[in-house]
Amino acid sequence: MTQASAPDVLVLHAVRLLGFADAPAVARRFALDPATTAEALLDAQACGWVAHAGFADLQGWSLTERGRARDEALLADELDRVGARDVLRDVHTAFLPLNARLRQACTDWQLRPLPGDRLAGNDHTDPAWDAGVLAELAAIQAGLVPLAGRLAGVLARFTGYDERFAAARRRAARGEARWVDGTDVDSCHRVWFELHEDLVATLGIDRRAAA
Repeated sequence: MTQASAPDVLVLHAVRLLGFADAPAVARRFALDPATTAEALLDAQACGWVAHAGFADLQGWSLTERGRARDEALLADELDRVGARDVLRDVHTAFLPLNARLRQACTDWQLRPLPGDRLAGNDHTDPAWDAGVLAELAAIQAGLVPLAGRLAGVLARFTGYDERFAAARRRAARGEARWVDGTDVDSCHRVWFELHEDLVATLGIDRRAAA
């Protein structure tokens, strides 16, 4: 049976996954009540788990080091209560080859080597090159679907990664290039980065070692 996470766990974890986000964005990440989210953020701030900062007109929340440790402790406890650690480890093992392919696909979307310039930027004027990248993203998506299903089957908070990735890939296929690797939209790269962070946080492993 799929385990639903407690709201306070989801709030703290949403901050980690988003990196830096305002309260409405934190609430939207797991479809939480905005008022409950705002209260949980203030509680977490009082505990030293999150910090609020502003840059010009940008305001948001981020995790502190204590908050990262707290998030991982909560996720580890949840994982052991559900008895899903083996499932997460198996999925993570299967995820790593796809992760390498995704990273290469994003590199190929950004760069198109030319004679004498292997780091030439991709200006998206070569339809065959871009079509190859999009075909690879479709293959990666096919590999993601069963993994996402296994994750969502044990922990509800993993639901939706495959659907978000598919939606981004469709927009990229329609000619919206930033939906492959854009940081300001829910692009393929952004969804994938978030899933990777979710996996390593849940398993309590170092992301650099996981790469």
